[in-house]
Amino acid sequence: MNNFAVLSKKEFDQMIRELKIIWLPVVFMLLGLMQPISMYYLPVILEKLGGVEGILIDPTMARPDGSEVLASTLGSQFDQLGIIILVVAAMSVIQAEKVNGMLAFILTRPVSISSYIGSKIMTHYFLAIFSIAIGYAVSYGYTAYLFTSVPIPQAILAFVLYCIWLLFLITLVTMLSTFFNSPAFIALVGIVVLLLCRMTAGLHPLIGALNPAGVSLRATSVLATGSMGDWWEVNIIATLLIILGMALIIHYWIAKKKF
Repeated sequence: MNNFAVLSKKEFDQMIRELKIIWLPVVFMLLGLMQPISMYYLPVILEKLGGVEGILIDPTMARPDGSEVLASTLGSQFDQLGIIILVVAAMSVIQAEKVNGMLAFILTRPVSISSYIGSKIMTHYFLAIFSIAIGYAVSYGYTAYLFTSVPIPQAILAFVLYCIWLLFLITLVTMLSTFFNSPAFIALVGIVVLLLCRMTAGLHPLIGALNPAGVSLRATSVLATGSMGDWWEVNIIATLLIILGMALIIHYWIAKKKF
């Protein structure tokens, strides 16, 4: 068994001990469930709260299309509260071992820095994909039941695009975890950077093409309109290059610091 497999197994064992493998999928399942149910009962909620007085509600807007509901799950639930949850779950990915001396111990073994970094990023990335997939599947099922069904190829394409954004998120948090020693500071910086990326991605087509969050917007666009928009190839390539650049920075930082 090579170093990458051994280190990955260690990471998965740690996730099991910390119950991340349980609570993170459950949280995203609830997030995925929340959006279609809240949108379905929104007119009833407004009526019960008396919030419709003086407000004209377009009857065609009272029952949105299923693709719009599923797109709002990605954009409103996973890309807001979901980002915060994932950052908090991954903020100590390297920081904890750096502080307790485990990183120094591991690197004295015949283990390459690339294997160490790769195991950290990929295990947390697969956990994020697994958790998002469960929440997405729950949202898809309830959306199809309460509203209209979304074509499966369209839903799968949107999920694949969103997974690219997830890889950027996990790599960014791993890089911050390498730089800083405070988990709270790592979480704060990670959340701010990711939310800024998300808010600025739609300001200009060029910004969206070079912004990793543009891939997330294209995922919601695939669901809402069936199109990925212009310059989607540039956006994906730019995002992957940024991810590679961050991985190289992590490698250089660990090698230079000689933990």
